[in-house]
Amino acid sequence: MRDRFAARRFRILNFSLPVCLVLLLSLTLLSAEKKRDTQKKEADSISFARDIQPILEAHCLNCHGLEKPESSFSLSSRKSALLGGNYGTAIVPGKPKQSPLIQMISGTHQDEIVMPPEGEGERLSEKEIAAIRLWIQAGAVWPENLVLGEKTREREQHWAFQPIVNPALPTVQNERWCKNEIDRFILKRLEDEKISPSPAADKTTLIRRVTLDLTGLPPTPAEVDQFLNDSSPEAYGRLVDRLLASPRFGEKWARQWLDLCHYADSDGYLTDAVRPHAWRYRDWVVNSLNENKPFDQFTIEQLAGDLLPETTFAQHEGTGFLRQTLSNREGGADLEEFRVNKVVDRTKLMGTIWLGLTLDCCRCHNHKYDPITQKEFYQFYAFFNSAYEVNIDAPLAGEQKRLEQQAEYQQKRQALIDPLREPLEKLQREWEQKMLHAASHLAEDHHWARAWEVMGLIWGVGTGEGQQEGLEILKMQPEQRSQRQRDDLLDYFLGRGQLVNSNRFKELKLGELARKLGELRKEYPAVSRAPAVRELQAPPQAFVHLRGSFQAPGIPVEPATPEFLPTLQKKNQSRLDLARWLVSNDNPLTARVTVNRIWQEYFGQGLVVSSDDFGTQGDQPSHPQLLDWLAYHFRSRGWNVKDLHRMIVTSATYRQSSRMRPDIHQKDPSNRLLSHQVSLRLPAETVRDQALAVSGLLTEKRGGPCVRPPQPDSVVMEAFGYNTWEVSTGDDRYRRGLYTLILRTSPYAQSVIFDAPNPSQTCSRRDRSNTPLQALTLLNDPVFFEAARNLAQRVLKEQQGDLEDQLQYAFRLCLSREPQEQEVARLKLLYQQELNQSEATEGKISKEEAAWTVVASVLLNLHEFITRD
Repeated sequence: MRDRFAARRFRILNFSLPVCLVLLLSLTLLSAEKKRDTQKKEADSISFARDIQPILEAHCLNCHGLEKPESSFSLSSRKSALLGGNYGTAIVPGKPKQSPLIQMISGTHQDEIVMPPEGEGERLSEKEIAAIRLWIQAGAVWPENLVLGEKTREREQHWAFQPIVNPALPTVQNERWCKNEIDRFILKRLEDEKISPSPAADKTTLIRRVTLDLTGLPPTPAEVDQFLNDSSPEAYGRLVDRLLASPRFGEKWARQWLDLCHYADSDGYLTDAVRPHAWRYRDWVVNSLNENKPFDQFTIEQLAGDLLPETTFAQHEGTGFLRQTLSNREGGADLEEFRVNKVVDRTKLMGTIWLGLTLDCCRCHNHKYDPITQKEFYQFYAFFNSAYEVNIDAPLAGEQKRLEQQAEYQQKRQALIDPLREPLEKLQREWEQKMLHAASHLAEDHHWARAWEVMGLIWGVGTGEGQQEGLEILKMQPEQRSQRQRDDLLDYFLGRGQLVNSNRFKELKLGELARKLGELRKEYPAVSRAPAVRELQAPPQAFVHLRGSFQAPGIPVEPATPEFLPTLQKKNQSRLDLARWLVSNDNPLTARVTVNRIWQEYFGQGLVVSSDDFGTQGDQPSHPQLLDWLAYHFRSRGWNVKDLHRMIVTSATYRQSSRMRPDIHQKDPSNRLLSHQVSLRLPAETVRDQALAVSGLLTEKRGGPCVRPPQPDSVVMEAFGYNTWEVSTGDDRYRRGLYTLILRTSPYAQSVIFDAPNPSQTCSRRDRSNTPLQALTLLNDPVFFEAARNLAQRVLKEQQGDLEDQLQYAFRLCLSREPQEQEVARLKLLYQQELNQSEATEGKISKEEAAWTVVASVLLNLHEFITRD
């Protein structure tokens, strides 16, 4: 009975189970169909004008509108919305799950990108996200010809982006005051404000001012006397012409340009290896300024001297400008990361120096204030992405013998290699192939991956050669390499190629060959080298770096100039095209930025105070018509740099007295109207140079390798690395500050104290501070003590009169003027006190010299001494 019941129950279950499954499946299908119908009804009910447009206008168009959209992604029209931006496609009609826009606004993007970003707008509500999801599901329907934000993003063009015009000279009442055209613009503004200009400075002040400004050194007493005794109207003009023709002009004004390109003699970062040939670029700048190279040519040779037709050594040497970037040689440094950093740095330098724009703001996103997109930043970047670092043979005068010996050197070198040539070349080819394979398969063998990395880190260390030049030589076909490249690669292989087959290395005795070749190189010194760049044969594709990361490439970009400026109408643009565009008549920025920077050196601030920012957040020009007049004539007169300097320093505006005027201080506290000159603390290098000059210690030698004047050992020891500071001897101890070795991690301490800029960052205007540490340096630093002692000896030797005569001579040496009675009285008293307290040191120094050393130290510590009045 029980068995029959169980069998019956089994038959019922066996029949009912399929029925239940069918019913369940039917219900599921009905539910899914009902859900689709619901979604379709919801999608059909979505109205773009009612549901989507308000969301886009409230949350999105501020950054992704019609004008310069962020990440090049515009939500102003259906076409632009579907086109996408730097991150690629954002909307896939009908597929909201595959649309990155949904992932970003909902906070589910794989790269954790959230839109709108924190602090830049209110997040979308769940209801708003659902509406956009349904809108995309329905095909992202958008009314035809509807463009959002056409009127909300309009703005007037910024003054600095307008074409340079030649303004008419203003009419002024007091025409007799004007010395040249500059004065008409200045006087017109003063007369409008009912302010009179200051009287001219006295001739003594004027010769010291203009001599320090043009040469960075004080005038000698003989030069002062000559100027004071010349009563002709042309006396000042002749003085200016003599100073502009002096080789000291280039030494003084090179420092400003080297600040801009953050010149230094070392790599930077922790190891901070010295670059022994960096000075070649410094001398190139000095020589270019002294020969009055037109600024357009000066620009082109620095950015693209290697690309000029039939380029000369001197023109190619100008590309040392592009070698002022930092090089990281630390173990484990990512080669591509720091190569990219160099290209970014070059892009920023170009933007600051020639355009006066803060391009760095566009590295991660569109500029928040200026009309420059992130894409346009990387289009600028693409111009420099194809350059690689090299050192070129650039023989110096007197190296003719070295050139003549090169053939003999090669003959002896090949004679050493010949017995092993066949097996050596075979082994080197095998090493090259494995190195190149490792470059594209880093994960396969960590030994070879490390060998590739090490070559990119240490190539040229200590010699200043291009850091990744060795890797580029490896990528070349052997027949494409120059003799120098073949030699350098072989020498590197002999030193570090044992990984390919250490046993074979020993069998061939390649270590012995390397030793012999090294001895031969010492016997035949190579000609001098200069840092430069060349174009890669196969340049890498440039991309937008999403959020500024080179590891997140966005859309590919080609070299191009920004749309808000006159664009280059040419395909396959190069650095040479960029350089020519910068100095073309169509570019409104370069001439304005350059004349403004020169102006600020003479008046303490530019006509545009923010000399590194001519964008919308920069300062307005105090005299916009004067700025345009200077820029127009600078350009139209052949970019003549010395002509610009001469015009400024011969103006009545420049020649004014620097006495403070209480009557207008409250009205114009910053002297923007230029109703008087200003007293300026001398730059760091000039403070030291002047002390050496008046003491008679300064060495006149110009150019050549860097020197190391005295400073505490602790300065270099504070930095990481292996650099030392072996103090220069003889005349090199007393050379101008321009020639002092600059280590990026431990710059010359005395210069830092007097506000020399960070040599790892561009600087368009130095700070001027007044600190107790500066006073202590002038009192106690060995350089200034030695200068004071030598000044004392000079006064005692060259002026044999009484104490008052000697004091007058010391004043004329240090301050270019006669002392006042109370000054003489004070210093006489000091001298007598020191004379009474000091004791003669047998065989070393007399009591008179000791007392005079104290007096000389006082003169070198005067505010007037370290100030250009």
